[in-house]
Amino acid sequence: MSVQIGNIDLGEFPLLLAPMEDVSDPPFRYVCKQNGADMMYTEFISSEGLIRDAAKSRQKLDVFDYERPIGIQIFGSDINSMREATEIATLAGPDLMDINYGCPVKQVACRGAGASLLQDIDKMVAMTKAVVEATHLPVTVKTRLGWDDNTKNVYEVAERLQDIGIKALTIHGRTRAQMYKGQADWALIRDIKKNPRIQIPIFGNGDIDSPEKAAQWRMEYEVDGMMIGRAAIGYPWIFREIKHYFATGEHLEGPTMAERIDVCRTHLEKSVAWKGPKTGIFEMRRHYASYFKGIENFKEFRMKLVQAGTMEDVEEILGQINDNYATEMA
Repeated sequence: MSVQIGNIDLGEFPLLLAPMEDVSDPPFRYVCKQNGADMMYTEFISSEGLIRDAAKSRQKLDVFDYERPIGIQIFGSDINSMREATEIATLAGPDLMDINYGCPVKQVACRGAGASLLQDIDKMVAMTKAVVEATHLPVTVKTRLGWDDNTKNVYEVAERLQDIGIKALTIHGRTRAQMYKGQADWALIRDIKKNPRIQIPIFGNGDIDSPEKAAQWRMEYEVDGMMIGRAAIGYPWIFREIKHYFATGEHLEGPTMAERIDVCRTHLEKSVAWKGPKTGIFEMRRHYASYFKGIENFKEFRMKLVQAGTMEDVEEILGQINDNYATEMA
């Protein structure tokens, strides 16, 4: 059975790339798509920023054909602003719209957006209805289990949001109070999936960091697909490894040094092409450690990469890394 969001066919058990701020930009999405992500989302975009025409918010609307299907994710605390932002984002040509009711970060949640809407379900429902009515695209939602342990109200949220027309729901298995700490609890996600009233796809999110865990939780929690966030940073191969494990029950060999270098280079080139050389090179610095995580005696090269100021410098260091580890691994 294929999973459908509106008229988008995502195949049998889709793997989604989570919208992560300062990470899920087009260069990063490119390398994740190449390695098997079935659907992706933009970084979350402030509805107020879109309406005020803030450059940073506008730039986050960039979506490319090679990324499809792609969703634009917005957040906000004002219903009219969210309606207006939906109209603006729809014009950017994504395949769907997504609303963030999950972000736990203070400057979002404490301004009455993101996860804080879990404290006011009526407002969440009204806001979602406004977004659904403002676009011809399918609307999906990402949220958490609840605000804290005493308000795990996502079961009610799922029913009410489905009733006003959302086409899929992603649930992060933590409360807002947990932030990103402790274990994600998927039991409640399974309960929602098993609720006979729920007809839309339910995706699980939180702590998926290995093919075994993905396979085990797929069986145990019976979700329609999984959204992967932190485990994909510097390791876009997680998508293909999980798919290979689903298909064969066997582990795919991890990426070779040549592959790590190649994907790192691609990510850098896309970053520079999209953001310009200065910002593109600067913002890649946070990714180098992840791309070469676990490689022995890598510290010196990592320091060099972080200090490199031009494309040529980085290219030269990547060449040195290749030469150094090719001889060691030969």
